[in-house]
Amino acid sequence: MEEKTYKIMNGAGAMSIAVGVVTLVTGIVCGILMVIGGAKLLAGKSKILF
Repeated sequence: MEEKTYKIMNGAGAMSIAVGVVTLVTGIVCGILMVIGGAKLLAGKSKILF
């Protein structure tokens, strides 16, 4: 019984680490894309006519 519990906890820990890494990578990529988009908007600010 205790071995089964240990295996379940081990799987849950591994899954948590995997989800954490994916979330971290996704956050970094989204942040980079937002910075690039903002820089393009600021660079093209002078071309906007109202």
